[in-house]
Amino acid sequence: MSSENYFPKRYFMVAGTFLLALLLYIDRICISVAKEPISSSLDLSDKQMGWVLAAFSLGYAFFQTPSGLMADRYGPRKILAGIVTIWSAFTALTAVAWNFSSLLVVRFLFGSGEAGAFPGMSRAIYNWFPLKERGVVTGINFSGSRLGAAFALPLVAWMIEDLGWRATFLILGGIGVVWAAGWYLLFRDRPEDHKSISEAEKAFILSNRQDKKVSLAKEKISFRQLSKSKNMWLAMGQYFCSNFTFFFALTWLFPHIKKEYGLETVEAGLYTAVPLIFGAFGNWFAGWLIDRIFKKGDWDRSRRLPAALGFALAAIGLVGSIFMDSAMGAILLLSIAIFGADMTLPPSWAFCVDIGKKNAGAISGTMNMAGNIGAFITALLFPYLLDWTGATTLFFIVGAILNIIAIFLWSKMRPQYHFTEY
Repeated sequence: MSSENYFPKRYFMVAGTFLLALLLYIDRICISVAKEPISSSLDLSDKQMGWVLAAFSLGYAFFQTPSGLMADRYGPRKILAGIVTIWSAFTALTAVAWNFSSLLVVRFLFGSGEAGAFPGMSRAIYNWFPLKERGVVTGINFSGSRLGAAFALPLVAWMIEDLGWRATFLILGGIGVVWAAGWYLLFRDRPEDHKSISEAEKAFILSNRQDKKVSLAKEKISFRQLSKSKNMWLAMGQYFCSNFTFFFALTWLFPHIKKEYGLETVEAGLYTAVPLIFGAFGNWFAGWLIDRIFKKGDWDRSRRLPAALGFALAAIGLVGSIFMDSAMGAILLLSIAIFGADMTLPPSWAFCVDIGKKNAGAISGTMNMAGNIGAFITALLFPYLLDWTGATTLFFIVGAILNIIAIFLWSKMRPQYHFTEY
């Protein structure tokens, strides 16, 4: 029985990780939509809210590599179920913040909890999917995060208006606990251990996987080993540039568009959902392009070309948005920028699985740590540059320059070499 004669059960695992990414970004972007009522309730300035948004990124960055190491060592089943439970608790605890300091601490811990999500997914993908399907699966997962954010903007805006921001955070926290329970009950770390996977599908996965046999990573890897890898540094550098662009869409785009063009809350949510939907399309397109090029036998180009094209579009969109005088024009150009920025995600995470293999969690976590240092800088730089210059122009120019630098970095990356070899 060939793998084409039935619906592969491994795609149910993709449905689970897609829903995880959806939930991840609904919980993450809620703070941006709730900026005004939280600021009003807790008497916070824009700069203080910048620190609240940045605190998430800092916690998220610091715990990326440790979370990835845990996923490699203990398996994505336990780790993903555990971290979703933890971050859901801190989502709910956001509702009880009473001042700037308490909100800062809760959002830092929330970011720390979310840190293991994508590294855990990377390890699950390495265990479950053939190399030739890696691009599409990664693209589907990341599109979930973008659709989650897009879906959350108008939905959460409506929930906050009707229920209040505190009740909204409590409800979202409860939803996460439900996902964690379902994942732990239904998922297994390896297809070999899942009773509902047919023998034909197991044989197909094992014969087409990057490594025929996988196990949990028992040996420890150190930061010293990672720091010697040229591939690792290049991956970190380009992902820093990517996150600088995208994190703007998650943090300051909503309040910026709302204030700049005098929009109502729900209207602003609908406008700012558009770039995130374009981001989902960018993930799908890049994932398809990766696998199409890979099937032609060009492993290096299958990662580099989608990434370079994405960074070029991101730079063009950011610079073009500076010259727009209407909300519609600005959203159109920023949609191009986010489409491009998200095109860089599937090749970046596929690259981490390529060079990391059974250490894919640690490698992808380290890359994501660097990316979220970029996100941390974005969250702070936007309000400070706006206050300093009185305009957003300089911020968008800085983002465009970083995207151009990333194209050069990708030209030096080698996906066929393990991180210990290059």
